Amino acid sequence: MTAAVATFDNAPVVERRQRDWVLIGLWIALVLVAIVWIAPFIFIIFTSLKSTAQVMNSSAFAPPTEPQFSNYAAAWARGRFSTTFFNSAIITVIKVPLGLFISAMAAYALAKIEFKGNKLLLLLILFGTMIPFQVMLAPLFTLVNGLHLIDTYPGVILPYMAFGIPYQVFILHGFFRGIPKELSEAARIDGASHFVIFWRIFLPVTLPVLAALLILDFVSTWNEFAMALVLLQDQKMWTLPLGLSAFQGQFSRDYGQLNSAIVMTVLPATIVYLIFQRYFVSGLTSGAVKG
Repeated sequence: MTAAVATFDNAPVVERRQRDWVLIGLWIALVLVAIVWIAPFIFIIFTSLKSTAQVMNSSAFAPPTEPQFSNYAAAWARGRFSTTFFNSAIITVIKVPLGLFISAMAAYALAKIEFKGNKLLLLLILFGTMIPFQVMLAPLFTLVNGLHLIDTYPGVILPYMAFGIPYQVFILHGFFRGIPKELSEAARIDGASHFVIFWRIFLPVTLPVLAALLILDFVSTWNEFAMALVLLQDQKMWTLPLGLSAFQGQFSRDYGQLNSAIVMTVLPATIVYLIFQRYFVSGLTSGAVKG
């Protein structure tokens, strides 16, 4: 009897030790994955601060002995990144908020307004998420060229929105469906229109999801290359990825300036991610709507 009790008392200890070993294994795996992801960024940053001679005569992950901050100014001037940065900023700042707003309104209408054919319309919109945009580049160029929008901001913004909105509607539609209908019904009884309900009730509740979609949409728009390459043929309208590709082709042996250009290209997207990630996490942990 005493042995049985002792065995029973030791069971939680054994289980706790097994759980601790599992957690230790997970932490080790996470650390290894983090090292694999961080190592290329460390290499790029260190190389961007080295001269060509330092790059050739030192280890790839050795910190620069004499940081060459002039690489950034030289790369900015030689690559004409002021023009490409401005173009990317205009396209992204217009496309991302406008696309999210349209997606949110469309998702609200499909989720909360009953009308004939809304399910069919949702399926048609979701069909856009199943089409790889690579197979649409040729007909897309023909369409944009027929509208005389080649080498224009609308000629890039509109296709970006067309391929981005279906995915956003899919995510937001599922979120709106989970919000209790009593919220909108009470507002409708008080005489509020659907736009007022959407703007004052549903949009604030959706801020965590919108923050996540904003991060994803900003990064994908900022780094988009293939569609911009087809639709923007004038160098004065090039975006940052196109400018970086041209810079790499011209100055591929100037490793310091090339890596400086890479850092300047990815830095805005990294800053936006770090800013909105904080609001995203706080929004997810702030609570949920109760019916």
